[in-house]
Amino acid sequence: MTISNRLKTGLAVSVMAALLAGTAGANTLRMADSTDIAAMDPHSMTESNTIGFLNHVYEGLVRYNDKLEVEPALATGWEFVEPTRLRFSLREGVSFHNGNPFTADDVVASLNRAAHESSPVKSNIPGMKAVEKVDDFTVDLVLAGPDPIVLNYLTNILVLDREWMEEHDALLPADVRGGREGYAVANSNGTGPFKLESRQPDARTVLTVNEGWWDEPKHNLARIEFSPIGSDATRIAALLSGELDFITPAPLQDVERIDRSEGASAIIAPALRTIMLGMNQHEKLHNSNLTDSNPLQDQRVRLAMWKAIDMDLIRQKIMREMSRNSGLLVAPAVPGYDAALDVIPQTDAEAAKALLAEAGYPDGFEVGFDCPNDRYVNDEEICQAITAMWSRIGVDAQLNAQTKSKHFEKVLSGNTDIFMVGWATLPMLDTYSVMSALLHTPSDRMGAWNPGGYKSSAIDELTAKVAVELDPAKRTAMMSEALKIARDDVAMIPLHQQPLAWAVRDGVSIPITADNKPRLWYAMVE
Repeated sequence: MTISNRLKTGLAVSVMAALLAGTAGANTLRMADSTDIAAMDPHSMTESNTIGFLNHVYEGLVRYNDKLEVEPALATGWEFVEPTRLRFSLREGVSFHNGNPFTADDVVASLNRAAHESSPVKSNIPGMKAVEKVDDFTVDLVLAGPDPIVLNYLTNILVLDREWMEEHDALLPADVRGGREGYAVANSNGTGPFKLESRQPDARTVLTVNEGWWDEPKHNLARIEFSPIGSDATRIAALLSGELDFITPAPLQDVERIDRSEGASAIIAPALRTIMLGMNQHEKLHNSNLTDSNPLQDQRVRLAMWKAIDMDLIRQKIMREMSRNSGLLVAPAVPGYDAALDVIPQTDAEAAKALLAEAGYPDGFEVGFDCPNDRYVNDEEICQAITAMWSRIGVDAQLNAQTKSKHFEKVLSGNTDIFMVGWATLPMLDTYSVMSALLHTPSDRMGAWNPGGYKSSAIDELTAKVAVELDPAKRTAMMSEALKIARDDVAMIPLHQQPLAWAVRDGVSIPITADNKPRLWYAMVE
């Protein structure tokens, strides 16, 4: 590091120390993320880190626990009274942070708000046709059709106080991305384990414990002080100096240094997000020396390119042995995953060359290769390594690595040959997410993330069946069958589940979950 860079880092740390100065006493958790919370309105955006944070202030009818199992929250139970009518029994004796009682009116207002045509989160409750109050503590969710994963969707739909919304003209959600503001953007009134004390966008958000929370606390926190710190170096320096108790993410290249330091350690776990490569399977390539054919339409070519990638080497050299190599498009925690199918083809450049020759491309070919350089863990480095590996079998990949906004704009336009994408299946936490978005033939409602035009009538049929099958065993079997078809056909090339890396001070205990959402109602500080 140059003297100039040391001065810059030192100044940044000094400024951050001033921002972090506060009540750093017992039972206060001082935390930092690389980005700020987008808003306090839980229906105003779909950013996962924001929704994760707001789960400490607001609650849904159901929630994911620390094992990523759906469990009761503001609802104590539910049953399908008809195939398309799901009845919820609501928890009695719950109060919002302002003291207003929680009733069915709040659920009806909140679900209608989330599903409104102007709502940025309406896609998180796609099957809702109506919500009806039965009595003060019973509501019916009326669905457009049978939906076996409606509870998974509802983990992301949080409940606000109807009276509070009416008082502050907030019955419709804000739209952070679209520039539509509202009272709930900077203020909150939930039922969750913590209450909003103060909010300074891009600087500091403070939560204090809700002493009247309905649930039995499994944490010992009195206060959470959140600061966005974009600089990895500054974030780590604040942790190591004791100015922070918890940071996310912890860059992989700094994990060893954190673990060697006195008073801090890293927490590592595989994420739900599977990193994979999609391929153009239309008639022609976009960036190639071939003008009259597309080799990627041939399964042998796709398999050859998969066999040329040495994921063990990438895991060792680039991912510092912290990723989990995958032969399937979903992580082990996702329903539909089958360990018996999770088999990665043996890396073999000679066998890959033979497959290319058999397919009619003994001299290889040129192809475009699009990757982000700021979206996934070590994304550009992974793509550079794969480019070199493909060159050994005669495939000349023209790598184009760019910022995530430009990358995904290009990918979704369809103007790409091979592209990197990551998929965590959230909020569904279900293989149906991959089937409907990545593998289904593109149509009005399906295949939104299938710009390469992959088609499989078998997967399309399974997707339609899985969407409405209410028997868990039958449904899981069909999802596993779809994953097998995709693997054998090399519909996409799965690479790995990227690692999650958090870091904490000694004496701080926080369970890490594969969805990368800290659940601080389980946190303990000494």
